[in-house]
Amino acid sequence: MTRSTDDGSGAGAPDLDAAVRRVLGEGAELRAAQRDALDGLRDRDTLLVARSGAGKTAVYAIATLLSGQLTVVVSPLLALQRDQVAGLREAGLRAESVSSARGARAQAAALDRAAAGDLDVLVLGPEQLVRRAVADALDRAPVGLVVVDEAHCVSEWGHDFRPDYVHVAGTVERLGRPRVLALTATASPQVREEIVERLGMVDARVLVHDADRPNIWLGAHHASTPRERDDRVVAVVRELADDPGGAGLVYARTRSHVEELVEALGRAGLAARGYHAGLPGQERARVERAFLSGEQDLVVATSAFGMGVDRADVRFVVHAGPPTSLDAYYQEVGRAGRDGGPARAVLVSRPDDIGLNQYLRSGGVPRQGTLAAVLAAVRDAPGAAEDQRALSHASGLAARTVSRALGVLLDTGAVRREEGGALAATGMSAQAAYRAAAERQEERRAVERSRVEVVRAYADTTDCRRRLLLELLGEKHPRPCGACDSCDAGTSVEVEDAPLRPGQAVEHAEWGPGQVSVVEEDRVTVFFAERGYVTLDTAVALEAGLLRAVPGASAA
Repeated sequence: MTRSTDDGSGAGAPDLDAAVRRVLGEGAELRAAQRDALDGLRDRDTLLVARSGAGKTAVYAIATLLSGQLTVVVSPLLALQRDQVAGLREAGLRAESVSSARGARAQAAALDRAAAGDLDVLVLGPEQLVRRAVADALDRAPVGLVVVDEAHCVSEWGHDFRPDYVHVAGTVERLGRPRVLALTATASPQVREEIVERLGMVDARVLVHDADRPNIWLGAHHASTPRERDDRVVAVVRELADDPGGAGLVYARTRSHVEELVEALGRAGLAARGYHAGLPGQERARVERAFLSGEQDLVVATSAFGMGVDRADVRFVVHAGPPTSLDAYYQEVGRAGRDGGPARAVLVSRPDDIGLNQYLRSGGVPRQGTLAAVLAAVRDAPGAAEDQRALSHASGLAARTVSRALGVLLDTGAVRREEGGALAATGMSAQAAYRAAAERQEERRAVERSRVEVVRAYADTTDCRRRLLLELLGEKHPRPCGACDSCDAGTSVEVEDAPLRPGQAVEHAEWGPGQVSVVEEDRVTVFFAERGYVTLDTAVALEAGLLRAVPGASAA
């Protein structure tokens, strides 16, 4: 990122102060997370983890103005892409999107402008990167920065994993390695590590800014049966909705549960609308518009109502059953209180809900025949490896299936990226790739089971709920927060002088190296790469020699 002394009124790139004024307005100052990211972005790839509302979009808008080159933003949802283009245009940047929501002529015009250097920002979904027309336009464009928004989608440990993101690293390589900026609101240490690896980031800076949202009070309730859980959800929503002003979100985990809760809330006199992936696209769009405009104040939804939902005055988020991971929970909780005002997040769960979470987290490996068809297409079909439509045609498989299989083949080493980003078969058979993928999947399932158990620990703890949540996301938080139900009840404890600390590297006699995630009064939760999260009695583990701290070592 180069700087000039232009004040923004003439030709050339503006200096930092002028770029900040243009994007954020007169008198605005950069926040710590924004300045931190911009300070090193000229020289190194950067992963920025900063809470919702920290102004991550402004980082790449300002970086674009400083570079004077095209920024390519990879964004996972059409609604999010639309909002990003609108916001960039409001800041005076020339921004366009390429997506299935736009006609062929509009897409071609946007790509022509990008190739001609007549755009500042091009926003697109990851699946667009392997379209021949998009690849050709980007090859001709002066790309200076590639931004991966909602970067947790890159990681299989993330809560919104998208296999299409496998194409980002190849695109960056093909474009001559422009700078990469990855952005997300929440990412545990394991998710951060995989983001950097999967995006092929070189000598990356990983910046983690305070994820705490102290204005959001955290609480949990327990129930014995589905009926008791749902009755408690209705009672909690009725109580929270009595406060004047603002809106609320209720998260359910299945489509049928969404519909049941909408009816139950309606019987209680609370007008709610449902949102899930099974509804027609037009109905989902109507619900989203009504909520964001303030016409509708209460929505019951699955996690499909997620990224891009940005209403400042959401006063409460209630979960009817636990989420599949604490990363996902904090992302959804973060939709509350974006205006800085007080908000509440309440989890209502029953023990058997954890079993459903085990099912929801489980996933299979693509069939061996699918892997063989994609591998043959990469190996034999001329040009197929450079264009996913051609790869789909050559293999006879849907584009989505091809993306997922390609991710597995790259992961196992059956396919590699050559210099310039092209794909090539390595000689490994589809059978060997399937076996390797199946073995890795078993390891991942063990880790996923442990992540679901950590959600149970959050729901059951009588210690500071915020401490457990933040430390699992990789932050130190030794003091009780004073804004959760445990702190209200006086059951939270001080752990500032504990013998272990979050982020510390440790060694287990049987499970090998690990990283401390959560420290409680008499327990410690450690993440082991092949076993996942394990909770141990601190005194017993240390005194028996099962666990030892690694001197001078800590995790990033």
